[in-house]
Amino acid sequence: MDRYVAELLIRSGDRDIRCRAIERERESVVSRAGGQDGSSVSDEEWERFLSESVAGAPGAPVEPSARAREVDRRLRERPGQPEGWRSYSPARPRRKAVWYVMGLAAVALLAVALFPQQLVGWFGGDEGRQDGVPLATESESPREAPGAGSGLRPTLAEPFRGSPAARWADGAAGITVPQAKATGWMDAAQVEQALRHSRDFLVAAGLDGGVLRGERPTQAIALLNPHQKDVQDYLRSALSSPAPAAGADPLRLFSRFRPEQARLVGDVVKTRGRLTYREGKRGALEVTADVTFVYPVTPAAGDGGRDAEVVRTIVRREVVMSWDNPAKVITEPGTMSLVSYALDMTNGGCSGPTGYFVPPFGTADKQPADTARQVDPYDRSKPIDASDGTTATDNGCATATRS
Repeated sequence: MDRYVAELLIRSGDRDIRCRAIERERESVVSRAGGQDGSSVSDEEWERFLSESVAGAPGAPVEPSARAREVDRRLRERPGQPEGWRSYSPARPRRKAVWYVMGLAAVALLAVALFPQQLVGWFGGDEGRQDGVPLATESESPREAPGAGSGLRPTLAEPFRGSPAARWADGAAGITVPQAKATGWMDAAQVEQALRHSRDFLVAAGLDGGVLRGERPTQAIALLNPHQKDVQDYLRSALSSPAPAAGADPLRLFSRFRPEQARLVGDVVKTRGRLTYREGKRGALEVTADVTFVYPVTPAAGDGGRDAEVVRTIVRREVVMSWDNPAKVITEPGTMSLVSYALDMTNGGCSGPTGYFVPPFGTADKQPADTARQVDPYDRSKPIDASDGTTATDNGCATATRS
C-alpha cells in the first residue's frame, strides 16, 4: 500500500478503517523487509507508528455517535430555531404586568388620600369594626353618614365598641383647626390666636372633667364677653334655674352630668368636628364650631362589674363666636361674643331641662319609639335641626337609629 494512502487511512476517524490500515501497512513493511528481522523500518519509527495508530492522530475527524446522528436528524426535520435537548431559556419578565399593578396601587393610594369618606361608604363603612385604626381628622363637611357599625354593645372595657366613634380622636385632638389667614380687622397671627381660644372654649365647655361632674364652667365663661348682656343673663338663669319656657338650658353650651346619677367610663371622650371662619359684622372674625362629643357613662351607683350597663350620650353642638374689633364693639381682650348656639342630643334625657344630661339607664327614661322622627346621631352631613326634638322639649325626643 502506498505510504501516503496508508497514513490517510490511519488518520481516519473510523476505528475499523484504522485497524485495517495498520494491519496492511505492517504486512507491507514486513514484505519490503523480506520477512527478516532486519527490516528497513527502525524500531523507534515503528513504535511511533503504532502509538499514533492506537491513540489517533491529532486533528483526525471523530465520527458522531448513533444518538448524536439521531438528534441531528430530528433537528433538521423540525422547523424554526433549534434548541438544545439539555438547554434552558428563562422566561422574560412581564414588565408590562408589573407596571400595570404598580399603577393600580398608586391610583388606590391617591383615592384614599383624596376621598376617604366616600371609600368608607363603598366598602361598607363599618367604622366600628375597625377599632384601633384612627380616622383622619375632619377637614370638610362629610357627604354622608358613617357606615353601619358591628352592633356590639359598649362595655366598661370597650365603651366605644360597635360605634363609629371608636375610630374618632380623643378629646381636643378631634377638633380640627384650619390654617390662619388675615381676616377682617385681624392679621394672620391674631386669627391664629382667636382660633386657638375658640377651641379652648369648646374644651372647657365640653371636655373639662369638673364640668362633666356638674361643676360650674368657670373657665369657659371667662372667654365670653362680659359686656354681652343677653348672654350673661342667659348664663345666670340657665345655671341657677333651668327653664324650658325661657330656653334657659345650660346644656346648649356645657356638658354636665349629675355625679349621683351617672359617671364617665374612663377618662376619654371621643370628638369629631372642625372650626371654620369668615369675616363677620363690623369686620369681626366670625368662627363657627361644629363638633360632636360622645360620652360613655355608667350608673353612678353601679358596682362596676363586668355586666355593668354602659350608655353613650351623644351631643352635637354648633356654636358661632364673634371676635369683635374693640374699636367698634365694647369687649374685653381675649373674649368673644356669642352669635348663636344649637344642640343635638341623644341619650341625654327627654323630660325637660334640668341643667344636666340624664342618660336612660334601665327602662325608666328610654327614648320613645317615635318612628316618624328618627335621627342618626353620628350623621354629620346634615345641619343641626332643632325641630328633630333630640333635645329636651315639650314634644319629647326623636328616636335615635343607633348610639
